[in-house]
Amino acid sequence: MSFDNTTIWNEASKAGLLFGAVSVGCLVLKELAALSGINFLVQAAAVILWAVEFFGCILIMKNVMLRFRDKYDGVKMEDTYKLGRRAAMLSGLILASAQAFIIMKMPAETIDTMVDQLSSNMQILSTDRDAVEGAIDKLPLLTFIFQWLYCYLYGSILASIMSRYIFLQKLFGGFPPKEDDSPEDQ
Repeated sequence: MSFDNTTIWNEASKAGLLFGAVSVGCLVLKELAALSGINFLVQAAAVILWAVEFFGCILIMKNVMLRFRDKYDGVKMEDTYKLGRRAAMLSGLILASAQAFIIMKMPAETIDTMVDQLSSNMQILSTDRDAVEGAIDKLPLLTFIFQWLYCYLYGSILASIMSRYIFLQKLFGGFPPKEDDSPEDQ
């Protein structure tokens, strides 16, 4: 089966939706753990879910690229890299939107508590506290931009590594033969 640029975008959108769903699922579980108010549970959930999200995205990226390579004829390393980079961009949009939405829906008391904790931990002066409170209004936008950039950069680096990895494995015979391969093809 042959492919073109539209095919790469279609496959990337499916992969981006999957990455975004996994990341948003982990985000929601972290938020649910935070609602419990138990500090140990919040920290344990954050660490465990970060690891699930981090390593899960690596495994998903590998499987998406392998499936793309095996599904279409003539796929090159650059094509799998484009697929991964575009999927990262799209999943970053999904996760960044979800995080910005959660911050926008945060109760005012929670935000005041965060500012108070920040002020006490960093010993901020009253003039600096006003600057922090002014930045709180821009927090959803800043969160969206930086989360999207983080996801895109992480995904681009991961796509660069994975695109080389899956083709090096193929080059050195790291994949078992397909079921429809005959012994003469090997």
